[in-house]
Amino acid sequence: MILFTNDDSVSFSLKNKRFIKSWIKDIIQQNKKELGDINYIFCSDEKILEINKEFLKHDYYTDIISFDYCEVNKINGDIFISIDTVKSNSIKYKTEFTEELHRVIIHGVLHFLGFKDKTKADAEKMREAENKALIRLNKILST
Repeated sequence: MILFTNDDSVSFSLKNKRFIKSWIKDIIQQNKKELGDINYIFCSDEKILEINKEFLKHDYYTDIISFDYCEVNKINGDIFISIDTVKSNSIKYKTEFTEELHRVIIHGVLHFLGFKDKTKADAEKMREAENKALIRLNKILST
């Protein structure tokens, strides 16, 4: 099951939830895994900074923090997304907010599927997988 919720720190409403859930499930199945429970929690910069400090010992803002609870072939986890940082990144990278948000939404799932992004080579593979997933979502949304 995929759930989208807001932390008390932000007021946000995700559009096209049904299509986005279907897309996420499709990406998981393409990677020969099974959907378990994924919780998306939309929050503010201050909340994600708090989480980053408490759980990862990092003192900086970020767009996403994912907590992987996957079992062998079942994808489970919590994904915190800072709406503030997604907005500022969409400006920085000259993309639409919605596109940046969708990229971050699938980024967390791709981590659960085993994609990494710490090295340049891994980051390139991650970006390629994100781009393919976004193309797929755009096809779903345009039908």
